[in-house]
Amino acid sequence: MARRRERTPRPPRISRRTGALVALIAAVVVLYALVVPLQTVLTGTPLPLTFLLGAALCAAPLLALSRPRSAIVVFTAGAFSLPLLVEPERAIESPWPWSVPALLTFVLFVGVMSFVHGARLGALALVIGALTSLTAPLLRPDMVATPVSAGSATADLIVTASVATAMFLIAILVAGRVRVAAELTREKEHSALEESRRALVEERTRIARELHDVVAHSMSVIQVQASTARYRIVGLDDAAAAEFDDIAATARSSLTEMRRMLGVLRTEDQQAELAPQQGVDDVPALVDTVRRAGVEVGLVLEGLETAAAAGPGVQIAAFRIVQEALSNAVRHAPGARVSVRLRADAVNLLIRVWNAAPPRPAEAHAGGYGLRGMRERAELLGGSLAAGPSEDGGWSVDATLPLSAPTPVLAPSASAEDKETP
Repeated sequence: MARRRERTPRPPRISRRTGALVALIAAVVVLYALVVPLQTVLTGTPLPLTFLLGAALCAAPLLALSRPRSAIVVFTAGAFSLPLLVEPERAIESPWPWSVPALLTFVLFVGVMSFVHGARLGALALVIGALTSLTAPLLRPDMVATPVSAGSATADLIVTASVATAMFLIAILVAGRVRVAAELTREKEHSALEESRRALVEERTRIARELHDVVAHSMSVIQVQASTARYRIVGLDDAAAAEFDDIAATARSSLTEMRRMLGVLRTEDQQAELAPQQGVDDVPALVDTVRRAGVEVGLVLEGLETAAAAGPGVQIAAFRIVQEALSNAVRHAPGARVSVRLRADAVNLLIRVWNAAPPRPAEAHAGGYGLRGMRERAELLGGSLAAGPSEDGGWSVDATLPLSAPTPVLAPSASAEDKETP
């Protein structure tokens, strides 16, 4: 089968706005290059005045992009002065009061004003330009002294007004079409955004439904079985009964966390409020739970009075990081001693969870996302987390959480661990 030829990447195209601006500048330059020599040669206007007034006339379309009222003033000054500064002997044989380049400049000016700033300013530019040109025959009666020159001037004025009016109408229609197209594009983008948001909400609802119907139901069964074990099993000793009670308590706590997670998944605006039930003050109880499971855990707490004033985001992140690190140590280093240390200074909360080398190798576990979840929690608060093997063959997790970190919008939920076997 023949391989498909890879397409050569195309260079980025020039945007329409940039292309239109370049075309406008080019048109202005060309018109200025025509106005100056033709106005000087055909009508006898002094060259310095032609340079100055021609620049005012031709610069008006560019100035109209950002300063429309100033552009009208500048254009009116040039359009009013140029027809008056002519020699009758030369100008009588040429188009007057509008030469062809000046007429094209007037048309371009009206088009730019109408397209960019709307019908009101476009009509104002059209009317002012037309009225200004009508003053030329009144102030220079020598230019319309004969029937031929008067007819020529009248025809020039009619053609100029007609072409400028046509440009005004065309610019208004094109501007309206562009606005409608832009509005349709915005509506399409909004519809696509709503569609993606709807798909996200549906997916979150489906996940919440699966968690509720499968995982939450299984946890409820575990909690019920553990709670009723002392009544169903004959001759159960106190130690075993206490163990079942711990299992039931853990199941109830897990159900509470499950309900909270379902609430987050079913929040359509994704702005679920963080209302953590655990914080730094609950770490000792967490360590006691792990100890009752037969794990030797050491706990050192320093400066918790400062940490207690931290925000809820820091509180729950600290608890979850310790919880996940302890879970990793129990799973990956069975029988190893674990140390937990929390120390708060004036700026940061420092967390260190370390386990010694396990006395026996652990069973292989599939990689998960525990380390990634812990790291995301820390980085979301502006902190950091490092995890890796220690020199004595153990494993350590070190996290730094700023005490003044803002509460995140959504704290990432800790999932299965992804720690490598020490």
